[in-house]
Amino acid sequence: MGRNLQSRERLRPVDLARGHGLSTQAVRNYEEAGILPAAARTPHGYRTYTALHAGALRAFLALVPGHGHRTAAAIMRAVNEGAVDEGFRLIDESHAQLLDDRRTLQAVERALRDLEPGPAPDPGTAPEPQPGTAPEAGGTFIGPLAGKLGIRPATLRTWERAGLLHPRRDPLTGYRVYDEADVRDARLAHQLRRGGYLLEQIAPVIAQVRAAGGPGPLEAALGDWQGRLSARGRAMLTGAAELEAYLRARG
Repeated sequence: MGRNLQSRERLRPVDLARGHGLSTQAVRNYEEAGILPAAARTPHGYRTYTALHAGALRAFLALVPGHGHRTAAAIMRAVNEGAVDEGFRLIDESHAQLLDDRRTLQAVERALRDLEPGPAPDPGTAPEPQPGTAPEAGGTFIGPLAGKLGIRPATLRTWERAGLLHPRRDPLTGYRVYDEADVRDARLAHQLRRGGYLLEQIAPVIAQVRAAGGPGPLEAALGDWQGRLSARGRAMLTGAAELEAYLRARG
């Protein structure tokens, strides 16, 4: 790295803050949170930092894009407390989560391919209807749809309130009836939720799919998702390099 992190040159909080777009208070907060090693104090009580602290700050800021603020902070605290293996475990968990997210993306892509043509939904009841109260042809009630997706009926109602689904009401029972397009939208919402998308992010995608009459617009969202996963992977590499430099400096 070409950096002598063992240098005992005294640095002020403002010296660490410069170049990172941080305030001096942020630097002090990072120290208090254990992200930076404890600083020495002058006889007048002022903090003094060294190149080692600068290396810790670089490592933390490099870890954040790939691991998130909370995990990056936990990694640095573990390292500074001498629990390096715990820091490695946290890094492993982030990599496992990234792998899981990649697998989820693949599942979404497979689900998208399966949507056209989609299987005809099975009629069902929730609760069991009285004779003569079966849903209209081509529709399914909330219970069977929730069961097929492996979620609770309450989740489907939440999605409806968020504007993701628009089931009609059966005229005989008053139950929600989901037609083929509703089932398609529910499957898309389910997969995107598994991929980490928020309801407010999913709603425009579902609206575009609905307006276009199919899932074509979802392809752009999947491409963006893939790009974000790749960016996280590269950020993890950058964070690992800075953390390794800091570990070497600590000895």
